[in-house]
Amino acid sequence: MAEILDCAIVGGGPAGLTAAIYAARFQLSVQVIDAGDSRAALIACTRNHAGFPAGISGLELIARMRRQAVLSGARIDHGVVTGVRAVRHGFSLRTKTSLVHARAVLLATGVTNLRPEMPANLHSAALSTGRLRYCPVCDGFEVRDQDVAVIGTSKHGVKEALFLRSYTARVSLVAPRGPHQLTKRERMALAGAGIGTVEGPVSDFELSPTGLSFRSALGRRTFEAVYPAMGSTVRSDLAKLLGAALTSEGCIKIDAHQRTSVPGLYAAGDVVIGLDQISHAMGEAGVAATAIRNDLAPSRPLLR
Repeated sequence: MAEILDCAIVGGGPAGLTAAIYAARFQLSVQVIDAGDSRAALIACTRNHAGFPAGISGLELIARMRRQAVLSGARIDHGVVTGVRAVRHGFSLRTKTSLVHARAVLLATGVTNLRPEMPANLHSAALSTGRLRYCPVCDGFEVRDQDVAVIGTSKHGVKEALFLRSYTARVSLVAPRGPHQLTKRERMALAGAGIGTVEGPVSDFELSPTGLSFRSALGRRTFEAVYPAMGSTVRSDLAKLLGAALTSEGCIKIDAHQRTSVPGLYAAGDVVIGLDQISHAMGEAGVAATAIRNDLAPSRPLLR
């Protein structure tokens, strides 16, 4: 008979690994299925994660958390879950090479940022040097008084540009693909904050010692930091397959204990609505793992 785990966790980022540590320490049998594409791995250095005043890279943080999860008793396997269905014992998850059975499932699949069109190697280099950044909540402090471009438009781009304006007086909002899509009120808000608007499209990115440059309607210009604010894709396909309730943005709806509308299915991290921060994702994961432990307790035998 195939092994039936207490909990399968889909996603090996900070949320998934935190939940794995908690679940293993609750003495649950737990397996993490990790596709290896956590957004946290793109962070060159985060300095707002408590306990690391000098900063830590996303890769190092994930590596430390993986070691801790394994030491606690969790199993971590590389793979992509391509299908999931509810069965009598709980859930059955399919990867390319295996079938995983679990009484409970935690989705910590996160989101994927929409990127400007640039070669992958240039994108990685710009991230590693801090010239390309995706999270002003995380690192707006690092771009104080710099010349900053926000690539975006509409409500999301305006919101990010105004947020960054509290760190520097030099902020430009650049439309990614053509003319800006801004309401009169949005244009007034930008003008009132001294934020310039530049029409797109943006193209031909180049990285130099002084910044990241690109072409737009005003020609080529170099910025010390560039923030894409082009939205993201929520990885909630597995929840949708199981019929879980989603928000209009595609995020998974959860209750105060990270339970979804499907019994036995939980979600934590950026795949649910909330502050997209490592610390927030880790907190949600702790709540989710505790709920899983308590929900499974009546069906688990006591130690003798």
